[in-house]
Amino acid sequence: MLMFQKVVIGDAERGLVYKNRRFDYVLAPGVYRMTSFTDSLEVNVHNITGVEYTGKDVETLVARLGDRLSDTFMLADIGTKEVGLLLKNGKLEDVLAPGSRKLYWKGHVTLDVQRASLVEGIQMDEDVMRRLRHMGVLERYAVAVNVPTESVGLLFVDGKLSRAMQPGAYAFWNFQKNISVEVMDLRVQSVEVSGQELLTKDKVSLRVNLAASVRVIDAVAARTKVAKYGDYLYRELQYGLRKAISAKTLDELLGDKASLDADIFSYVRKQVNELGLEVLGVGVKDIILPGDMKDILNGVVQAEKTAQANVIRRREEANATRSLLNTAKLIEQSAVLMRLKELEALEKVTEKIDKLTVFGGLDGVLKQLVTLK
Repeated sequence: MLMFQKVVIGDAERGLVYKNRRFDYVLAPGVYRMTSFTDSLEVNVHNITGVEYTGKDVETLVARLGDRLSDTFMLADIGTKEVGLLLKNGKLEDVLAPGSRKLYWKGHVTLDVQRASLVEGIQMDEDVMRRLRHMGVLERYAVAVNVPTESVGLLFVDGKLSRAMQPGAYAFWNFQKNISVEVMDLRVQSVEVSGQELLTKDKVSLRVNLAASVRVIDAVAARTKVAKYGDYLYRELQYGLRKAISAKTLDELLGDKASLDADIFSYVRKQVNELGLEVLGVGVKDIILPGDMKDILNGVVQAEKTAQANVIRRREEANATRSLLNTAKLIEQSAVLMRLKELEALEKVTEKIDKLTVFGGLDGVLKQLVTLK
């Protein structure tokens, strides 16, 4: 039975004609009057504004169209060691995974596929990274990392250290390989070792708080030569503190704290030098004694200060006595000086007397009131 079928293909459409469920040809935009003696004719109309062909018969179309494929489609056949970049009107539109094989409609927009080799390197081009970040799909295809100032990034590929990265923004294709990045801070860091219960050389128990400043100077060594360099540094500070305290008596610790800091610094710097760490300084913050030991030390200090005060008092008394003796010798040798001293004594006496009655005139006061024998 002869049958007629009207088919309209718009400007943004293409028609795929199937006869007996087998692909036959492509319909360009236009109006068609299809005739068939049976009902085995089928026309599938596709909107090509979504440029990717989403049918399940990609391989069939490639095989059936042969050399005519490029008239309607663009075939993106991506190798297993490369990534495809689909450009739509010159702008990145999609990323094609290694081994992808896709068809894209031609004619509506300008399409192009660029290839990035994974053999030459897994780092993503900066323009591609910015475009994918703008599209909000960067993390879908890559491992992205920002390395801040005063830091260094360590790139690991399949568990192996690949290289160190300077501050900046990076992205690495995450196809076929396990990619990870660790960021290490190169700034000076402070390490606190608090509440260490230790014994001195003379068996005095005390508690010590220690502080140290350190920075990473070789990130590769710090990451690869020790599991956790922070924990290792903390233990070495503990060991150095214990070693230095046990070698000194309490009096030596309290009398020369600077030498204690120097001993700990020397020990720790030697232990971490090959791990890419630089110890900039070590200092004992607090030396905390038990309560009974504090009382004993306070008594010792008080006794020492009392003894020093007594020595000073005796010295001043001796100086005063010596001065009086010298004055007496001068008075003995000079009658005028003797008379001046008498007048000074009279002046002091009169300051304390409210009323004074004098007999014999001023001469009697001077000659009879004060007499030295």
